[in-house]
Amino acid sequence: MPPLPAWADEDTPVFVISVAAQIAGMHAQTLRSYDRIGLVTPGRASGGGRRYSVRDIAVLREVQRLSQEDGVNLAGIKRIIELEREVGALTDRLAEVTEELAGWRAAAEQAARNAADGSANDRLPARRTQSVVVWQPGPRRRD
Repeated sequence: MPPLPAWADEDTPVFVISVAAQIAGMHAQTLRSYDRIGLVTPGRASGGGRRYSVRDIAVLREVQRLSQEDGVNLAGIKRIIELEREVGALTDRLAEVTEELAGWRAAAEQAARNAADGSANDRLPARRTQSVVVWQPGPRRRD
């Protein structure tokens, strides 16, 4: 694989279709076909040409492996890729929720310690403002 420019990461589309095809060991027409059916969606250059990232090339290699070694058809490969992306998104979300839960647990434990040692303040915090309220008495009522 050719080296990436310093400003690029694995998701940056930098490889033209001929280079991506060569790296993936496929014909450029195969990459166009995979783009049409949605297996790989490369970025586009300002002129409309396809640009592939390192991640796109890894997906192309996985498509080739599933097709040639495991005998999976393209519809099956597309579904596998979709499910892998969904699992990745769910894994990321689980990590976020786990981190949030840890924060809530720590807060609950601190509140329990404060309550146990009597340092808990049962009152709500006073709202401090700089506003002035002018009160004027209304007319007196005669009963």
